[in-house]
Amino acid sequence: MLKYVLKKLAFAVFTVLLVMTLNFTLIHLAPGSPVDIIIGPDNQDPALRAALMETYGLDKPVIVQFFRYIGQLLHGNMGSSIVFHTPVAEMIGSKFAATFMLVFTAAVLALIIGAAMGITAGRKEGGFLDKVFSYTSYTFNAMPSFWLALMLIILFATTLRWLPSSGMVTPRAKFTGFRYTLDVLYHMVLPLLTLLLLRIPGYFRTTKSSVLQVNSEDYITTLRATGMSEKKIFRKYVLKNAILPVVTSFGMSMAFLIAGVSLIEIVFAWPGTGRVMLTAINQRDYPVLMGVYLIMSIMVALTMIVVDIVYAILDPRIRY
Repeated sequence: MLKYVLKKLAFAVFTVLLVMTLNFTLIHLAPGSPVDIIIGPDNQDPALRAALMETYGLDKPVIVQFFRYIGQLLHGNMGSSIVFHTPVAEMIGSKFAATFMLVFTAAVLALIIGAAMGITAGRKEGGFLDKVFSYTSYTFNAMPSFWLALMLIILFATTLRWLPSSGMVTPRAKFTGFRYTLDVLYHMVLPLLTLLLLRIPGYFRTTKSSVLQVNSEDYITTLRATGMSEKKIFRKYVLKNAILPVVTSFGMSMAFLIAGVSLIEIVFAWPGTGRVMLTAINQRDYPVLMGVYLIMSIMVALTMIVVDIVYAILDPRIRY
C-alpha cells in the first residue's frame, strides 16, 4: 500500500509541475502585459515601459522568468502582485477559506444526495421516483451555471425575499460567535444550492448506471439463485461494487468545482478566489494568476490522491 501511495504522490508532483509549466507559458504568451495596464493606453513613453519591464523582470526570456519563479517557490515565496504590490500568498490566503468552505460543502452534499438518489432509482428502475429523479437530473444538467444562479437570485432573493443575493455576511451587522456562523450559513444557501443542483445530476447518473450494471452481473444472478435475500445481496455485494465509480466521480467533481466555482462566486459576490482570479486576468497580474492556478492544481492533485487511496481500500485489486 505504501508503494502505491508513493507512486501516486510522484505522479501528482509531476502533474502539478506540468500544469504549472503550461500555465506560465500560456499566461506570458497571451497578448498584453501588466505594464500596459499600469502605464495606461494613453502613455506611450518607451523609456517608462522599458523601466517597468526591467523592474518586474518581464524583459527577460520566458524560460528565464519561469526558472526564476520556480526558485521563488522553492524558497516559499509566491511573489507579489504587480498591480497591488501585495504578497500573492496573502491575497489568496485571505480568500481561500471562503472558496474551500463552499467547494468542499457542495462536493460532500452532492455526493451524498446524488448517490442516494441513484441507489434508489437503480433498485427500482422505471418506478415513479426513478422517473422523477431522471427528468429532474436531465433538466438541471442542461442549465448553464450563471443562468441558474441568476434565476435562483430572482426567485429566492428578489421575489420571495427569503435569502440574501450576495456577500458572505450582513453588512454593518458585526455579528460574533455563533450568530456570525449562522449569518455566514444564511448567505451561503444560494451559492451552495446552485452548485448542488449542478453537481447532483452527475452523481445520480453515475450511481444509477453503476447499480444497474452490477445488478446484471452473473455472480449476482447466482446469489439470487441460492435464495439469498435481496437486501443482503444489495448491501453486501451490489452496493460495495457499485460505489467505486462514484468515488472516482467525486474526484472529478472536486476538480470541476475548484475550477468552476469562480463564476458562481462572481455572480453571488462571494468573497473567494474567484474575484481575485477575475481581477488578475483583466489586469494581466501574472504572479497572482500563477498563484491561483498553482493552488487549484495542488488541490485537484491532492483530491485525486485521496480518491485513489479510498479506491484502493474499497477494492484491494487496484493496489496490484
